[in-house]
Amino acid sequence: MDNQSKNSDGHEKDINQPLTAEQVSPEQKKAHRETLEQENPTVNPGDRPNENASLEEKSQQVAVDAPDITGDHIVVPTYFVVDDPEEGQKALHHVNDAEEISDVIRQARVDESGERQWR
Repeated sequence: MDNQSKNSDGHEKDINQPLTAEQVSPEQKKAHRETLEQENPTVNPGDRPNENASLEEKSQQVAVDAPDITGDHIVVPTYFVVDDPEEGQKALHHVNDAEEISDVIRQARVDESGERQWR
């Protein structure tokens, strides 16, 4: 499966993941609600990995879209899209690939201007 996402001129596309409740698609909200009502799952409906989905589909999937105990509305992506120097853009599952996500975060650095630099 090719996870690289290219636009028409061959360059990698910017992936915009939903980070607020307003950015989560109504279809996904409905599917989550129906799953919770019908199945009583042991995990959030959005936590279920879909390895056959495209990079764009994975980037839009959310694991959590609900208020927390403080009343703040929390949105957690199921997959985090990262740029890998060898593989290009790829989606890392927030549970299954947690160690690799941690490795990516540890690589982040900020220079004197406050700009994030990646190794």
